[in-house]
Amino acid sequence: MSVGYQAVGWNRQKKLYDLALAGGVGAYLAVFCATGALLYAGATPETLLIRALGSAAFVLLHVILCIGPLARLDARFLPLLYNRRHLGVTMCVLAMGHAAVAVIQFHALGVVDPLANVLAGEGDWARASLFPFQVFGFFALVILVLMAATSHDFWLANLTAPVWKALHMLVYAAYALLVAHVAFGAGQTPHGGIILGVVGIGAVVVVGLHLLAAGRGGKTDQARPVVAEDGWIDAGPVEAIPDNRAKVVVAAGERVAIFRYDGKISAVSSVCQHQNGPLGEGRVIDGCITCPWHGYQYLPDTGASPPPFTEKIPTFRVAVRDGRVWIHSKPLPAGTRVEPALIET
Repeated sequence: MSVGYQAVGWNRQKKLYDLALAGGVGAYLAVFCATGALLYAGATPETLLIRALGSAAFVLLHVILCIGPLARLDARFLPLLYNRRHLGVTMCVLAMGHAAVAVIQFHALGVVDPLANVLAGEGDWARASLFPFQVFGFFALVILVLMAATSHDFWLANLTAPVWKALHMLVYAAYALLVAHVAFGAGQTPHGGIILGVVGIGAVVVVGLHLLAAGRGGKTDQARPVVAEDGWIDAGPVEAIPDNRAKVVVAAGERVAIFRYDGKISAVSSVCQHQNGPLGEGRVIDGCITCPWHGYQYLPDTGASPPPFTEKIPTFRVAVRDGRVWIHSKPLPAGTRVEPALIET
């Protein structure tokens, strides 16, 4: 991210990822339309396409929202997280297709401007059976398009990671809007009860997984170690840290990743500069701390990415005394080299 921007090179993993994604989406649309034509003989091809595209986007959004907490709960889901933005852009394209066909079918054949008809068309805000649910979908689509348009690392670097992350957290606002869009829309159909039930199950799964993942991270945040008068913190025995992995503790109000590698101990901020990924859940690979989300790397002793990359994270002073790891609670400026503590043998 800090070196330059170029056209994305699709390696073998990305090709397999995108092939599986395209195949899954294509199969879903085909099965949905074919099944819909059999069950609802009076449904027009346009109606089936609108429903297929919309439901595919909604299902994919659930998958996207579940990948994050699943990856925190089980590392086997990390390969799905690595290229999650591909899912996001695909979901946005499906949503745009759904909106385009729906606007053409229901709002573009009169004398009123289609967009004005969507936002101020017929409906009754006081009655669920006539509620103008399209408005929720419109604003959700605006958010999804904004996120897809800024998904490249160019925007991440120039907006800065905190701003970019805050922008992309709007996905939860989009999800809430889409739940309202689908729920109120379903209430105006003969089989709305079934749709509402499915939407409810999906919301419970998404919220439940996020609460589970937050609970795991919350245990680390709540277990605040005692800070001695000289500012040092007893982070526990060396044996509690797996080789080439980290133990995460809280110091100075932030998570600190204490890594054990090559008979040494180093401590750095657990927040990756790319997308705030959890470095403490990563590993030391080829001598570098490697973020489990997207593979960004940092040298354990300096917190700096290996050249030519220029990302840096804060470091912490460390010591090993009587088989226990101690870190100083005050972070050092990002990229500051700290002599690793040698593990006593």
